[in-house]
Amino acid sequence: MSSHSAANTCTKQYIHSRNSSIYSSLLQAAQQNPRWVNSTTRKPLFIVAPTNVSEIQAAIVCSRKNGLQIRVVSGGHDYEGLSYRCKIPFIVIDLVNYRSIYIDSELKTAWVQAGATLGELYFKIADRSDIHAFPAGLFPSVGVGGHISGGGISTMLRKFGLAADNVVDATLIDANGKILDRNSMGDDVFWAIRGGGGASFGIIVSWKLKLVEVPSKVTVFDIDRFGKEARELVHRWQFIADKVSEDLFIRVIIQNSQVNGIKTVKASFNSLFLGEADKLIPLMSNAFPELDLKQENCIEMTWIQSVLFFAGFKDRKVLNVLSDRGTLYKSNFKGKSDFVQNPIPKIAFEEIWERFTKVESAYMLMDPFGGRMDEIPECELPFPHRQGNLFNIQYLVKWKIDGISESKRHIEWVNDLYNYMTPYVTHSPRAAYFNYKDLDLGMNNQDNTSYSQAKIWGKKYFKGNFEKLVQVKTRFDPGNYFRNEQSIPLMKYA
Repeated sequence: MSSHSAANTCTKQYIHSRNSSIYSSLLQAAQQNPRWVNSTTRKPLFIVAPTNVSEIQAAIVCSRKNGLQIRVVSGGHDYEGLSYRCKIPFIVIDLVNYRSIYIDSELKTAWVQAGATLGELYFKIADRSDIHAFPAGLFPSVGVGGHISGGGISTMLRKFGLAADNVVDATLIDANGKILDRNSMGDDVFWAIRGGGGASFGIIVSWKLKLVEVPSKVTVFDIDRFGKEARELVHRWQFIADKVSEDLFIRVIIQNSQVNGIKTVKASFNSLFLGEADKLIPLMSNAFPELDLKQENCIEMTWIQSVLFFAGFKDRKVLNVLSDRGTLYKSNFKGKSDFVQNPIPKIAFEEIWERFTKVESAYMLMDPFGGRMDEIPECELPFPHRQGNLFNIQYLVKWKIDGISESKRHIEWVNDLYNYMTPYVTHSPRAAYFNYKDLDLGMNNQDNTSYSQAKIWGKKYFKGNFEKLVQVKTRFDPGNYFRNEQSIPLMKYA
């Protein structure tokens, strides 16, 4: 590593072996889904926590020479743990120390290193301006690197599109350790890493983002409804959520609950409006009068305070909590996803409600599309789920008790719900969101997966864009060095 790195840093400062206390703390921080951690889980031989790009280059070159695979951690939220586990000897490159953020003087762009979290990015933007933002995810602890490379759904996607739609440049290190920017990597690779995942092509070390302008005041509301009333409102929501003003985002969170000790199901209508309440209330009265939005339900605040609101922080005056990496919440969980193009019938929601009363901690999160998402062609980026999609569904089930039986029970529950939803969601293919990684959709062989095998899962994430991703991968990483259970395969194995 010393001979391949241009930096003068002692390798002991950033390379950590298994007998190091820093190794243990870094690995534990990365493993945010404990169901992937047990006595048979292979651990990385080393964890490299670089502070500069030269150390990342050296790690790639040395790993290839020694026949080791690489996994990269930015935030550690990978749903299936692929960023910190591997079946063959490997190292982890943890970008926790590689997270500088530079906002330009005119507040129009930001260079963000891939190890930064969304919370750190939002805090940095807000420190410079009350009227600029970036349209990315809700959870502050999510890493910038992986989130953007998978697309990046946010509360502002109806106004500005995905996070990946607002990337103007990137820095990538390829399998030979070469540093490439947008011009040198080429248009096809730059296209591929904005929604097609960076882990198949190299290590993305930084993004250049186009910031967006937001009002100095936005309005939020969070309205809970229960039982049959909630079910009726969710059914009605489907007909308006993608059609209202693009300034308005109303997501629905369905979860199990209790009222007076009796099990029931709650639907939360969780909303961001890019404007003030006096404009929102008449808009809602016209489009969704059934929800009965009132002035007292509305809270006006700055955009950065809305970030805290959606992240669940009660105190929205202390902004530096967004940069606190100690606020991570760990839980065993399993997630799946769908896209919906036609409203789900009432009878289906009756069955969904019944299923939610039979598990302790489960969620259906429904994010509306429409607006700007209808205007961007499917082929613009690898993320193809654009015009015609009413909303996205994320199914999520969590459990606290470790063990095979608890894991099996909860995973069976979410799989059963997913199977039940088959007639009501997209088909040919049944679509899924790449950032909600789901290995149930299909997996690669270790190093020679065929195109026909990989397209079983690849078409679900990327539809017609999958073939182009394979062509880009074949040209750019012909040795298939960057690979995992759901990486883009090589065309030569077709």
